[in-house]
Amino acid sequence: MDASPNHRVEYPGAVVAPRQYRLDVGGFELAVYEWGEPDDPPILFFHGGFDFAHTFDCFAPLIAAGGWRVVAWDQRGHGDSDHVPLYSWDADLRDAARVASHAGGGQPVGVLGHSKGGSLMTHLLDGLPHLFRVAVNLDGLPGRRNMPDISEHERTRMAAADVEDWLDHRRRTATAERKPADSLDDLAKRRAKLNPRLSHEWLVYIASHGARLDADGWRWKIDPTMRPGGFGPWRPEWTMFKLPGVGVPFLAIIGSEPEPMGWGMQAKDLTPYMPPGARLEVLDGVGHFVHIEQPQRVADLVVEFLEPVR
Repeated sequence: MDASPNHRVEYPGAVVAPRQYRLDVGGFELAVYEWGEPDDPPILFFHGGFDFAHTFDCFAPLIAAGGWRVVAWDQRGHGDSDHVPLYSWDADLRDAARVASHAGGGQPVGVLGHSKGGSLMTHLLDGLPHLFRVAVNLDGLPGRRNMPDISEHERTRMAAADVEDWLDHRRRTATAERKPADSLDDLAKRRAKLNPRLSHEWLVYIASHGARLDADGWRWKIDPTMRPGGFGPWRPEWTMFKLPGVGVPFLAIIGSEPEPMGWGMQAKDLTPYMPPGARLEVLDGVGHFVHIEQPQRVADLVVEFLEPVR
């Protein structure tokens, strides 16, 4: 069973989305959440890998207070969205395009993405530019990777190896369940190993929304068959090749503090790929989860950047 409201804890500044619904994406459903006035201009929020929309519960209300309707969703296999037989980068992109069309009612929308969500949104800005009018990327641009040109023969070999590896992973995890935790407190302590800069109180709050209580303990509501990149070949650096062609106002925010979940991007790595007229902000003393560590500081930057197009 899922965590009931009785299990959920409060956290200063966190606001659960007042509007929640499910959206069909071709036979599967996504859990969608909205903050702000229904008539305000929409901005999509893409969460990071192995996260869920509740990670925006402190940050989204601040953007909504700036006059935006924030629309976030749990990506397939995450949070309260449906689990599916296979996961892929392209499926996540199709889901996001569906949410964008629904939220915008046929008009371009704003978009903000964190981590994997920032990389996903950059691909969509390249492939479906007509859906968007402004973009904010929160430490979602992969860096420090080799980006060599390779032959088509080598690319084909890489694709075959990736698919074989993914299928092996799928077979191993088809009936798997992650080891449960005895309590929300214990689950938060586990997550802290990957998020050393986040407070224990915040991690307990997130666990209370992002975990379920089974008969033998607490588990994150994440499909155990999922892995970064999904099914088939994907290289983080491919995102960087999309970035120079982005044609909407673009703000990138990165933290200066390295941590396990981060991309390792630095300003000197990112600057050569930035689209014309784009803006880059580097926040000292902040790690990968910039919008959680310092939500007001980041929200002030974002709202100010978005104001000319609101």
